[in-house]
Amino acid sequence: MAQLSVLLLVELALHASAFLCGIICASALTVTQGEFGGQCILYGSVVYNGTLNLNSSSSVSLCYFVTAISALAAILCFLALLYGIYSCLIGEGEPQHIWVKGSVMLVAVVLFFLLISACILRVGMDTLCASILKSTAAPSCQEAQHRPWVPQYRAERFYDNLYTAEAAAWVNFFFWFILLLRLIVECFSKTSSRNDTQNSERTPIIGDGAFMP
Repeated sequence: MAQLSVLLLVELALHASAFLCGIICASALTVTQGEFGGQCILYGSVVYNGTLNLNSSSSVSLCYFVTAISALAAILCFLALLYGIYSCLIGEGEPQHIWVKGSVMLVAVVLFFLLISACILRVGMDTLCASILKSTAAPSCQEAQHRPWVPQYRAERFYDNLYTAEAAAWVNFFFWFILLLRLIVECFSKTSSRNDTQNSERTPIIGDGAFMP
């Protein structure tokens, strides 16, 4: 097995961490959606008449979008992690990043959608919590977990799950941002190296060839 560099170990750790964050975010949001009968409670509102009940909820496609983005990002990180491990065990010890510019564009697109997903979770959760506080059912959104809800909902951990999903989404965004910076640095490094090579090939060597009197 080739000797691993510190930079490679950091890159593998970033991919593994981003993979876990994507899985955690998707799982936590899916569990919350299941606890409310498949409804997406982001941007929802509640009414309180002795028991809490959802008055309105957002389209389920909104939760599906956030879940799909997190799952897709996790799959990409898992594939990159497998490729990195394969390069370490069988290859030359350093994974060769082919099509670096294409990778930069792909990571930038994923990063953009991760930002949208994290913002959806943040604003959607704030909207739901504002409705809970307005209903005077609980002094905080977290305390609403311990208030009675209508029987068809299992809301004992809805705030914890949403908070976990949001935290994982922002941490995942941070990891992907670091990966993007890593690729950008590599892209500029390869471009600079290629330009230096071309310049050295074009520079005439003094004294090369026979001198004709």
